[in-house]
Amino acid sequence: MPVYTYQLVNEDGSEGECVDIIHGMNEPPMTIHPETGQKIRRVFSAPHIAGWGNERKAKEITSDENIERHGFTKYVRNGKGHYEKRAGKAGPPSLHP
Repeated sequence: MPVYTYQLVNEDGSEGECVDIIHGMNEPPMTIHPETGQKIRRVFSAPHIAGWGNERKAKEITSDENIERHGFTKYVRNGKGHYEKRAGKAGPPSLHP
């Protein structure tokens, strides 16, 4: 079951601390904390999509083999203003001023 973030609502209407509560996707949003009976409101946030935004996936996407397979050319800096080709078939073997 998914984890949802809720924020406690204090008696004066101010915002309290945030808590994570597990409940089914088909259930309506909770309005009362199941343990304390205090009013709560659901907090919406961006979902985490596994596989994007982690270092391992970034290295895989920008690997020389993947870049070449998709038809791109990759140059890597090799000194001040000098770049050498690491992947790809098009373009010169190096770039320099």
